[in-house]
Amino acid sequence: MKRLILVICAMLTLLSTNTTAKTLVVYYSYTGNCREIVNTLTSQIETDVLEILPTEKGLQYEANNYALGTQLLNAIKANPNDASSYPAIDPVTKSPADYQNIIIVTPLWWSQMAAITQTYLFQNASMMAGKHVGMIVSSHSSGISGVVSDAERLLPNVTWMGEALWINASNHGNRASLIENWIKTLNFDNENTTMDKMYITIDGQTQSATLVDNTATRELVAALQNAPITVTLNDNQFEIWGPLGKSLTTENEQMNTTAGDIVLYNGSNICIFYASNSWSYTRLGKIDGLSESELRTFLKAGESNITVMLSLTSGTTAIRSVNGNRMEDGAYYSLNGVKVSNPSKGIYIQNGKKVIL
Repeated sequence: MKRLILVICAMLTLLSTNTTAKTLVVYYSYTGNCREIVNTLTSQIETDVLEILPTEKGLQYEANNYALGTQLLNAIKANPNDASSYPAIDPVTKSPADYQNIIIVTPLWWSQMAAITQTYLFQNASMMAGKHVGMIVSSHSSGISGVVSDAERLLPNVTWMGEALWINASNHGNRASLIENWIKTLNFDNENTTMDKMYITIDGQTQSATLVDNTATRELVAALQNAPITVTLNDNQFEIWGPLGKSLTTENEQMNTTAGDIVLYNGSNICIFYASNSWSYTRLGKIDGLSESELRTFLKAGESNITVMLSLTSGTTAIRSVNGNRMEDGAYYSLNGVKVSNPSKGIYIQNGKKVIL
């Protein structure tokens, strides 16, 4: 009987995991308008929903000529980087780290984002780094540029899916068509995809790497979604390393690296290993499928001023094995499948197999 119960529990857990939507709608509603917007939104796309609630209940933010609401907003404005400046909210049961897309639905308070919504974004900014984010703002008649500015300040490392949707008192009744048309304009993907690959290009050759999921990699992916990053690295006997050009959040741990590991050192340096080392790093990922000797060649071990480009796309995927007569003609091909007339030192494909020159 105990075994049967355990099996049933495992099956229920699996079903729960598999039915989780890839989009999370996060909202705060004071008058009920944002709740109506969320109900309309969730009737059009599959999402999970998280309501933000203030810890202190029953407050009238608009009373006495908006005295309390203004006080909360002014406290945030005075010290926006201090957690104590933000009003307390109840604990939440869903983590934005588990979702690919996040849609924020918030009211406007006197030309700014509602203080309760700001608290949630401030507390969860690191977990939202690298995510695709959209926003719907509800107001009576005021424009939403101040709310957009607040969102950009609080979430500097997200990819905005498109312009924020403004729903006001005059068009609230037409929200269904407004939301439907807005969704069509978004760079919106609700399929089960992940951002776990990065591509490393050195001297015209590109190799894929699998990223781990942590705050640093989410921040790195967010930066790479804007543009590839080119760095200059140097050999250090067991790695090539150098400044990344930006700082990422560290989660350092003592580790023994192996060939192919990619780590963050001191928060702003990237290290790519072709041999082992023991130190405290933040793990970023690992290069896919190359042996230690192939890594030494690809990473140009022993050389200085190595130009390395990091990106989220490769044009074509790095080649693991090759079939077909086209590449069995004795010619050399790059790992991207491009024919090379005069190959220099590096890793190539010849007659369907990897070779090192």
